[in-house]
Amino acid sequence: MQSQNRFFEDFVKIMNGAAGTVAGMTREAQDGMRERMKEWVAGMDFVSRDEFEAVKAMAATAREEVKELQARLAAIEGGKNRKAATGEVKSPPAGVTGLENPEE
Repeated sequence: MQSQNRFFEDFVKIMNGAAGTVAGMTREAQDGMRERMKEWVAGMDFVSRDEFEAVKAMAATAREEVKELQARLAAIEGGKNRKAATGEVKSPPAGVTGLENPEE
């Protein structure tokens, strides 16, 4: 009877050792894969979250500036249209079309 117990005890010890070894190998494989994935992603030139948020803020600021400039342009064009309607706009001198490029 004791020989059977001894056999099972040895068998259980071997299985426990094998389970520990497999668990260690699994952790090592996971760590290796995690490291390879980090290297792969780093090589793809992804931007960090901080860089993305900074560019997003710059784009929002640029959109606001564009809206302000569009409003100013509309006001300027509106002023020109009012002057043209009242006849306050001076015509260019004879022979000047406004399309000449002084650098040419």
